[in-house]
Amino acid sequence: MRRLEMRRFEILSFCVLLVFAASACSRLTFVKPNAKRRGFEQVAPTYSVDGSRRKATSIGANERLMLAQQRLAAGDLERAETEAQAVLRADPRSADAHTLLAVIDQRQGRQAAAGAHYARAAELAPGNGAHANNYGAWLCATGRAAESLTWFDRALADARYATPGGALANAGSCALQAGQLARAGRDLRRALEIDPENAVALMAMAESELAAGRAFEARAFIERRLALVPIEARALQLASQIERRLGDTAAAERYRARLRGEFPGAIVPEFGGNGP
Repeated sequence: MRRLEMRRFEILSFCVLLVFAASACSRLTFVKPNAKRRGFEQVAPTYSVDGSRRKATSIGANERLMLAQQRLAAGDLERAETEAQAVLRADPRSADAHTLLAVIDQRQGRQAAAGAHYARAAELAPGNGAHANNYGAWLCATGRAAESLTWFDRALADARYATPGGALANAGSCALQAGQLARAGRDLRRALEIDPENAVALMAMAESELAAGRAFEARAFIERRLALVPIEARALQLASQIERRLGDTAAAERYRARLRGEFPGAIVPEFGGNGP
């Protein structure tokens, strides 16, 4: 299967939501808005603080973690990295700090460093589905699709994992890339049962159906994907290819025109002769 482009693996894009429980234990949750609409899903971490037992230094680390996350959301990568590194000095076993540093490294093009942080976060929190999903997404994005599937399985094994549809969509898309077509179809359909508007699953299903020669089915999935926002260039490229395969050259050209207008730097499919 065609290797997925790195930009389809969406990096964490944070905003902050601080939720204080009524009990002594407080939870800080980093929320990624509209994550399922954009590329492979990497789920924001949850950081729990037990106010009745944690030391003051740990509370301070939690506050710095929140500050690092705020700086990341504002695009201040240098300050975000400084604060996240300070968290690790105070709490070397902070999986969430490693996740933040992984995101910062990815945004700066340091893929190997990002992978090391994602792996360390998953190691420090072996039962945490979010960290397993993040590491799996990084593995798949860097050409290790078959290896990534084990990590999505670990994410799905976490009964407390709040977004199994995202891990299933990632697993299905990466199984498709790895040539495991039976698993891809199974996981993608399960993802869409949980979330019929999962952009990752819809895109992968359209690609899978087209590759299998079922262009009408592919059209149905890509139309559902195009009904969501934001639209990526690849969705319009695929829609044009599907319409060409179906023989509707006018529809194919409409998608190509949209691609030129909305993504001036993107590759516009060129159709020669009677081929797709």
